[in-house]
Formats: sequence, C-alpha cells, structure tokens
Amino acid sequence: MIMERDRLEQILQEGEGALIEFKKSFSPSIVKEIVAFANTAGGTIFVGIDDSNKVVGTQLNNEMKSRIQDIANNCKPRIPIKIESGNYDGKEVILIKVPESRDKPVQCSEGFFYREGANSQKMQREEIFQYAQKTGRIRFESQHRSDFKYPADFDEKKFDDLMRKMGLTLTVSREGMLETLGMGEKNAHFLINNAGILFFGKKRQTYLRQAYVTCVLYKGIDRYKILDRKDFREEPVTDYENSFIFLQQHLNLEYVIKGGGPRLEIPEIPYEALREALMNAIIHRDYFEEGARVMVEIFDNRVEISNPGELLFDKEDLGRRSVARNPVIFDIFHRLGLIEKVGSGIGRILNQTRERGVEIEFDLNRFFTIIFKRPVRSKEYSLENDETKRKKKKAKTDESHTIEEQINLSDNEIKILTICAERPHSSNEILEKLGYKERPGSYKKSLKKLLDLNILVRTLPNKPRSPNQKYKTKDEIVKIIKNTYEPLTDE
Repeated sequence: MIMERDRLEQILQEGEGALIEFKKSFSPSIVKEIVAFANTAGGTIFVGIDDSNKVVGTQLNNEMKSRIQDIANNCKPRIPIKIESGNYDGKEVILIKVPESRDKPVQCSEGFFYREGANSQKMQREEIFQYAQKTGRIRFESQHRSDFKYPADFDEKKFDDLMRKMGLTLTVSREGMLETLGMGEKNAHFLINNAGILFFGKKRQTYLRQAYVTCVLYKGIDRYKILDRKDFREEPVTDYENSFIFLQQHLNLEYVIKGGGPRLEIPEIPYEALREALMNAIIHRDYFEEGARVMVEIFDNRVEISNPGELLFDKEDLGRRSVARNPVIFDIFHRLGLIEKVGSGIGRILNQTRERGVEIEFDLNRFFTIIFKRPVRSKEYSLENDETKRKKKKAKTDESHTIEEQINLSDNEIKILTICAERPHSSNEILEKLGYKERPGSYKKSLKKLLDLNILVRTLPNKPRSPNQKYKTKDEIVKIIKNTYEPLTDE
C-alpha cells in the first residue's frame, strides 16, 4: 500500500512524536525504535526523512525489506510489522508499521526499550519488572522460596480446614491437590509457592512480612488521633473476615421500626459494598510491594480501603474489565463462594452505593483506593453497662430513623458521667462520690477515655492542669443519662 502525498505532508508538519519516528536512512539500529513502539502503543517509522523533517528519499528493495523483516522476527517475542512505501515529490519513503505487542515486554539484542514522547528510552531493571508483572509474565504467587521447607513448614491443619470449607474431598495425594490449586509443583522435591505459603505456611510472616491487613479507627477526618487499631496476620480469608468484623464494630447502624414489625438494622454503608471492597483489596493487591499492606481506615466522614498495586488496565475500563493479579487467591475465594466472577465486584460496589445514595470515589495512583463517604447524621448515644448497680428506666421507643452508637463503658465510667451530669465537678469531688480516698490508676484511665470520647468535657479546656479544673458531662449525654439511669446516691 502506498501512502498518499497529502497524508505524508500532514505527518511532516506534525513531526516526530510518541507514534512517529523519522530516519534519514536504514541501519540495523532501527531495532530500538521497533521494540520501543511494540512496548508502548505502537507507531510508524518513516525511513527517508531527516531530523529536520525534510524528505531525502530512499529505495525499498527486496534485500532491505528482508533485513527489516529479519530484525523484527529476531525480537523476543517476534514483532509482526508491516512494510509499506510512500512517494513525496518523486522521492520514496519507507513506512515500517509497528503494532503494540500483546506480549510485553519485548526484547532485542540490545535490551528493552519504550517510547517516551519522541524518544526511545532503554528500560531500567525496575521498569522491565513492572512490564512483566502487568502482563503476567512474572507472578508473585508462582514464585518459590528456597527457605520454605515442605512438609516441615507446612500447616496440615490449615490445609484440612480449607479443604473442608471448600467442600473438597481428597481423591489424590495432598501434593496432587496442591498442584491442582496452583500452590505447588513437583521438582527434585515438592515445592510450595508463595500462594501456598500465604494459606498454609506455619509462620507465614517469616517469609511474607507484607502479607497482612491493618485496620484503623481515627478520631476526626485526619490520621492524627487513633482510637483503635488492629493488624490481622492470618491467611487471606481469615484476614478478610476479621477486617469485616472491624468495620461492623465501628460503623453506625440505622434502626428502622415500621408499625408493629421487627426492628430493621441498616448499615450506614452497604455491607455488600464493603465486603467487595475488602476482597478486592486482598485478592488484587501487589504482594511484590514489601513495604506496604492492605489498609482499612475509618474516619468521621469516610472509609478508605486501599491496597498496593496499580490498575493492570486503563482506568476508563474500571467496572467493565478486570484482570486477576493473583489468580490462585482469586480461585480460593471463588471456590469458597465469596465471589462470583472476575470483573463483577466493582460493578456491585457501584450498584449498592448508588441504591443507598452513598458517595464513592476511586484513587488510582500507586495504590488502589476505594473511598466511601459516610452519611452526616445526628447521633443518639446509648450507654450500655451490664454491671451497673443502678436500674435502667423503661426506654421509650423512637419509631423515627436514628443512628445509635453503642459505647461500652465500665461501671465507674457510668458513675462519673452520672455525677458530672448534675453539675461540673472537680477530680477530688468525683473521687469522694466514688468512695476513693486516693486517686487510683483506673480512675485516670476512665477519665481519659471519657474525654477522648468527647462525652465528658473540661470547664477550662485551655488549662487542662489548672487546680480549678472541673469536668461536666456533655449536654446530649446528660439527656441520655437522665432518661436511662437513676440518680446516683451515696452508698
């Protein structure tokens, strides 16, 4: 096929770029540009045009065509180029059309190259590694560790438990089942790969220190004040289950009572969406990132669930396309009935949050982060304490939609709130009513807890150590105290 003059004129005006390269004449070094285009988005090399965008012309004969084809065929993997010609004012121009490779990274004898603007750059080791990861040429799951000894470091009980949960009966040897699941292979000795270590390693943190989930509850909307933190370091399924429990413990429920029917508990963020986000983070995280882990973070105004690892496809395809970075882990969750099929999780998250009117955002930089916006609602507090000696008054049923935040308090903490609900009290006055002659350590802890929860406040907040300092129960808590507990009497 011969390129028309008008089209060639347009290309000359535009000049070189990410998809266009000019060469004055043919030389074997052209292989760098061929490989660079194949490793990026494809492109066309024009032979017979110099660096000043001037057509100098060349001649395409069978020998040159054969040499160009051999160069492309000798790349690993081979590149299926197309060679065409064009004519500009009687001068011939050779066009070498290079498609984007489906099997990156492509290599030539001089190394790996990629296209950056109008230049072809040689890849560094880390860039080659990233390309290989994205295309699945290197998978974390399939890598072996020479220091993991089978069967000495293998946990048979964990293996038996997972087989039972998946409903599988051993009809072959344990090693045969591990091979079927993609968790091991027979060599001179039977080798367990990283996927097998994740699920069945006796001391998996010795080998895979990055394989855990951190859950954090913050006070406020930044990471300054931590109220609760848990690190879960079991196998992936148990880490998922424990992380979900953490979310349940710290997110609000809306209690809805309609007529004389049963009370309905509606989470502020749909549980199905949170489950999908958690599984997505654990299954698709980049385990090669040794300095990072899956994070579940709860703020007053949002919940963030993030995992190390960039998208393996264009962000425009999010929700429509999915690539399993860790297909073995995905398969285990699928066999357990926790997920349906690849690519459906993000869609379900979007549908669930849309139905409930919950705002959601995605941060797709080096980490993949899903951000759920928490609804802003007024709260009604319910103070629960099974050991208190005071009798609760009969609670009134509120049939309107409310958020009830359960706060677990000790008997003394309830007493402190009750004392300071009457009027502000100093520490000495509180201790006297509690029956203490000295200030025990438990009292300091209780006071700090109530202040941190912001249900007890200082009368002199800017002078916390003032001898005139007193404490009072917050106004909205006073109402609950009076409606829930009998006044405290000296015993």
